[in-house]
Amino acid sequence: MQTDMDPRSLIGRKAFDRNGHKIGTVDEVYLDDATGVPEWAAVRTGLFSRDAFVPLEPSELVADGLHIPYERTLIKDAPDFGVGRHLSPEQELQLYRHYNLTLPPAPPAVVEHDFGRLAGQEEA
Repeated sequence: MQTDMDPRSLIGRKAFDRNGHKIGTVDEVYLDDATGVPEWAAVRTGLFSRDAFVPLEPSELVADGLHIPYERTLIKDAPDFGVGRHLSPEQELQLYRHYNLTLPPAPPAVVEHDFGRLAGQEEA
């Protein structure tokens, strides 16, 4: 998907499954914490006013709306974390697993060093 677009332009757009069936309307867009790139959208499915989270990366924005390359049943079975709140790393992991997406690389580990001693001092 185009990553330099204004995420607000997605809100209110119709969302379609891989077969072109309308599944709902984009309700919210969630940005990656590290990059600020739009990563997930919450789609209001109309089914009991529930939101289904969908990945934006394999999806495509075309004139009539957001086309999501997954079956309607998979999308409607996606975890619903409620809208308007930050997605936790655990919730994102659930979404990656649900859509069988490759997990993003883990951030580099922080290496702890002991820099608190003065040069030339022996350890006790």
